[in-house]
Amino acid sequence: MGDSFVPVRGDADGGGNGAGDACGRGADPSREEPIRVLVVDDHALFRRGLEIVLAQEEDIQVIGEAGDGAEAVEKAADLLPDIVLMDVRMPRRGGIEACTAIKEVAPSAKIIMLTISDEEADLYEAIKAGATGYLLKEISTDEVATAIRAVADGQSQISPSMASKLLTEFKSMIQRTDERRLVPAPRLTDRELEVLKLVATGRNNRDIAKELFISENTVKNHVRNILEKLQLHSRMEAVVYAMREKILEIR
Repeated sequence: MGDSFVPVRGDADGGGNGAGDACGRGADPSREEPIRVLVVDDHALFRRGLEIVLAQEEDIQVIGEAGDGAEAVEKAADLLPDIVLMDVRMPRRGGIEACTAIKEVAPSAKIIMLTISDEEADLYEAIKAGATGYLLKEISTDEVATAIRAVADGQSQISPSMASKLLTEFKSMIQRTDERRLVPAPRLTDRELEVLKLVATGRNNRDIAKELFISENTVKNHVRNILEKLQLHSRMEAVVYAMREKILEIR
């Protein structure tokens, strides 16, 4: 991801951090057009409540609503919103699945998941699907408006409790990567190294066979063994891997 997730913080009494009030406080005066928002949730009362609250913000305009992920994709394609506020778990089509589809039909739309789900799996899948924000419904209405403005301006937003889970996962990923680096690289035989070096110079199997005085079939077997040992899929991947791990140095 090109940008970083910024936790949305509220005061102890549930108030926002400089969020807009009923007069649109917090709005960007340089923005000429209102931020066009599509609200997606399977609870009509919740959708209506959001619409009423956001209607008080001068720089935010709710242009439509949807009751499930399937309808959200249709509305996004038709309305081309700037922001999609969407629940994770809905009938017919869930929010995460819809997130991927919306990015295809309305690439410029930025998606904020607004949900009760604090499941780590939902958070990770939403991010992978292209969501720019992940907020829990426990946040205040002021914070929703603040998050919409921030995401519209190119930032990412995430609830503090979910941010800590995300950071923990990142740390685990780094640790797993470091542990893999500590594992010795698979050992190639001298003949396999010879074959790999010739592959790196651009020679085909026939040329390698002539160079090493072996059959083409034997060369193919060596290449297959090299790929299996390195758990790679192509000859060039093997060369790049070998050079990166200093198994092989081309002079």
